[in-house]
Amino acid sequence: MKVCGFTFIRNVERYDFPIVEAITSVLPLCDKFVVAVGKSEDNTREIIEKIAPGKIQIVDTVWDESLKNGGVVYAAETDKAFDAVPEEFDWCFYIQGDEVVHEKYLPVIKKAMQENLERKEVEGLLFRYKHFFGTFDYVGDSRKWYRREIRVIRNNKKIRSYRDAQGFRKNGEKLNVVPVDAEIYHYGWVRHPRFMQEKIDAVRRFYDGISEAEAQQKATAAEFNYSQKYDALARFEGSHPKVMEERIKRLNWQVNVDLSQTHMKLKYRILYRIEKWFGVRLFEYRNYRILK
Repeated sequence: MKVCGFTFIRNVERYDFPIVEAITSVLPLCDKFVVAVGKSEDNTREIIEKIAPGKIQIVDTVWDESLKNGGVVYAAETDKAFDAVPEEFDWCFYIQGDEVVHEKYLPVIKKAMQENLERKEVEGLLFRYKHFFGTFDYVGDSRKWYRREIRVIRNNKKIRSYRDAQGFRKNGEKLNVVPVDAEIYHYGWVRHPRFMQEKIDAVRRFYDGISEAEAQQKATAAEFNYSQKYDALARFEGSHPKVMEERIKRLNWQVNVDLSQTHMKLKYRILYRIEKWFGVRLFEYRNYRILK
């Protein structure tokens, strides 16, 4: 069994992406790792080069500035990395620049890949998600945060990144997947408030269909206010991946939240209560088909 990791990234320093931690966390499972490095305004390429020179292959890219709706540019960049994975690899492990795998899950993931290697009907492996918010002490606790997504796929180039690169499809159809007893730790909403607001302003260009000049004009100089931007949070009681230890030590901001408070419309409040009482998320969007 041969495994190749892949991802895309640009402007690591400017927006404080934990890309080094992300890639490092899955490298023990990968024989090779492909990174589509977009033309950046900082030292992104040099940072990627230093991670694991013996395993990392860089694909230099230029983001298509015409892809300005719904985040599809992220899917396009994901596909560039995936297409660079050689045919010899069986499984491909996709990790985004703000996602990290806890080392305790590595044996579980490897076993799942081995057990499903010859099950050709299995097109991907499905992971649970833990979304951190504000600091490393809180996680999202509402239906706003997706619970599961595909992160390991077959090396089949008919599979394409879907929409804004959250998941995958093959020939436009949902993938047949098997759940893995492992989680992806998503740290995309844990940044210094200044970095967080700058990233949000930049991302709007590729979701709202506006030009760079318009984005800069609308950008705010204010820092992101975490205390006013959550619907429901819970305190994280577990341990973080070891690769995150140094980043956690550098935390230099505070977030004040009231865990007893929820900020959501009535219909979502009702659905939230139903989920808490019965453990069922009604009307959940699923971009996959789970095999029995």
